[in-house]
Amino acid sequence: MVYETRSAEETLALGRRIGQEAKPGQIYALSGDLGVGKTVFTQGMAQGLGITEPVSSPTFTIVQVYEGGRLPFYHFDVYRIGDVTEMEEIGYEDCFFGEGVCLIEWAELIADILPDDCIRIVIRKNLQEGFSYRQITIDS
Repeated sequence: MVYETRSAEETLALGRRIGQEAKPGQIYALSGDLGVGKTVFTQGMAQGLGITEPVSSPTFTIVQVYEGGRLPFYHFDVYRIGDVTEMEEIGYEDCFFGEGVCLIEWAELIADILPDDCIRIVIRKNLQEGFSYRQITIDS
């Protein structure tokens, strides 16, 4: 599916809708350049899962766990991962194969360990369409 958003609010709303539909054990592999709205989309997903606490990108901690919603939410930001083995050190398998929902920003950096059935989301800008325009492709 390909979606188009024209504001941060619309990107947030799409994330919220995806979060409302998320099921236990799903893994969302999120990719896109710096500044395309990955964290805004993630904040929407968290809202859709019923998480009320603030959600920010866990760039320096790699994973942030939110348990206040209808399902546990594991938010990964693997931008600073030097090697996939670092994921093993943080115990990613407990998150990937548990009963919660995982969302991984910069997922292409750990493609070797992503399950085949993960849901892939790519966010792209197109400045010809406007500064706030985003094309969001979701492949399941």
